[in-house]
Amino acid sequence: MPKTSLIIATRESPLALAQANWVKMELLRHFKDLKIELLGMTTSADKMLDIPLMTVGGKGLFVKELEEALLDGRADIAVHSMKDVPLQLPNKLHLPVICERADARDVWVSNDYPTMQSLARGGVVGTSSLRRQSQLATLRPDLKIVNLRGNVNTRLAHLDEGKFSAIILAAAGLDRLGLATRIKDYFSYTDMLPAAGQGALGIECRKEDIETLALIQKLNDVETHQCVSAERAVCRTLGGGCQSPLAVFAEMMGDEIYLRGLLADLDGETVLHAEETGTDPESLGLAVANDLISQGAKEILHAIYRS
Repeated sequence: MPKTSLIIATRESPLALAQANWVKMELLRHFKDLKIELLGMTTSADKMLDIPLMTVGGKGLFVKELEEALLDGRADIAVHSMKDVPLQLPNKLHLPVICERADARDVWVSNDYPTMQSLARGGVVGTSSLRRQSQLATLRPDLKIVNLRGNVNTRLAHLDEGKFSAIILAAAGLDRLGLATRIKDYFSYTDMLPAAGQGALGIECRKEDIETLALIQKLNDVETHQCVSAERAVCRTLGGGCQSPLAVFAEMMGDEIYLRGLLADLDGETVLHAEETGTDPESLGLAVANDLISQGAKEILHAIYRS
């Protein structure tokens, strides 16, 4: 008998709830009689907002409690920002669905400076991402970059309080929260390469739950799935993710995937680039990762992890 109800595990931040509600509405578009409930949860990462993620175990802390809810049957699916999903999942869980990607670009948000170029020397820019920090340091080494954590609304509040001249956020998050008017400028993929999975939502469930898989499969976007899989293959090969200044982005060019990777040291002085085109996400990710390794990626990562 087809499944008639579904429970979605989600973090309770405004953005996470917006993402879970988007998935809910998309499912109802396909299954109008399906009863869907949201199970809001506070994750370990949400409880440690004043501590850099690199020092407390990385972005896996954003999904730990959600996965526990899946494993013990309190929830049927969990909705994640793909850039927050660990490279290794619990044995009984999988990530069969990646929804169509939203805008993957990073954006410049400021009340006084319309572009990065307009900010004077020594201006203070907030971001929690080592990836953004290193690329910004390459673009504007004269700026002061300060760690900034918290949900999107908290980060915007710090900006509005005058603690920062500008902050860097993801376009997709602001769009999903209805806050696109806060965006002053968009970084090109050349200037600021995104994180693996940025802009895409993933749906995780139990491997054995065939009925749930049949429902959520409607939301899978094949091209986005291929691109994000290629990006995650780079991260998996390098052993790098949110704890390193690693940027990876794939997009479809006709029938092929165009994959770019970037790894920088923390001050942005050394920046490695690699790109490949192909059709198989895993082999493509491996090729880009090996290119970066041949240029010294492992040495950069070892230095970062020792610091």
